[in-house]
Amino acid sequence: MKIPITFLGTSQAIPTEKRNHTAVLLKYKDETILIDCGEGTQRQFRRAHLNPCKITRILITHWHGDHVLGLPGLFQTLVLNNYNKTMKIYGPRGTKKFLKEFVNIFIPVLKFKAEVHEVTGKFLETSDFEITARSLDHGNAPTNGYEFKEKSKLRINKEKLKKLKLTREETVKLSELIKGKNLKINNKLIKSKDLTYEQKGKRISFILDTKICKNAKKLAKKSDLAIIESTYLDTEKDLARDYGHLTAKQAAQIAKQSKVKQLILTHISQRYENNEPAILHEAKKIFPNTILAEDLMRVEV
Repeated sequence: MKIPITFLGTSQAIPTEKRNHTAVLLKYKDETILIDCGEGTQRQFRRAHLNPCKITRILITHWHGDHVLGLPGLFQTLVLNNYNKTMKIYGPRGTKKFLKEFVNIFIPVLKFKAEVHEVTGKFLETSDFEITARSLDHGNAPTNGYEFKEKSKLRINKEKLKKLKLTREETVKLSELIKGKNLKINNKLIKSKDLTYEQKGKRISFILDTKICKNAKKLAKKSDLAIIESTYLDTEKDLARDYGHLTAKQAAQIAKQSKVKQLILTHISQRYENNEPAILHEAKKIFPNTILAEDLMRVEV
């Protein structure tokens, strides 16, 4: 199945006319996962024709304002729309403290249930997917990057199935095969390994606000899609290092070294508002399968 991803905001610390503060939305089956929530995110949901009340989980990379100042407004929107789920919120060290302060300042009574977790390593696993957090290097701010990993599944080979010429009643039993179990139909043994194949799960990595570090490469490793910040051009790599960020060239190098299939650049500095093609050009010289994110852009993995 395709996994849709919507870029609600793609700017760095200062928004522009075209770019809102950082927020990315991943939809998978019954899960709607928001990664960061920059100022104005609730309005971006409207512009994208998406319902924020569908959100099931929020992943916070770090607590700099351009990544979290949209939370109070989003929470208020959820309260006023009678949000009835238990919101699960994850972030780096300090998340419980910072979120509590946010709620106390802006919303005296939080009228929906929420669970808050400070995470590292593999912190979530369901029958369909798992999510892992790794610490990134963004100066003094505790920062997480995240990897969403869909689990591989067995699928029935339809061409081989046709050759068996089973009745409709007999095919009902075939669901056991994708569990790895063998079946006996009309005294004939049907082995799972003979009639199924493995469909590899998708891997999507979110690497925002960091300078070059080992964990950025670990998160990106063999991703079907790596979403990586590219705040600066390489002519300002010293500035990128000093502020704990990446250049477009460095993001592309991470993608290439980590054998990523596709790279999307985001977290674009307002200084390049009139020269954005240079960002994409710099990255594509190293990693050709690169896209420059735009607000409200939707991709499927």
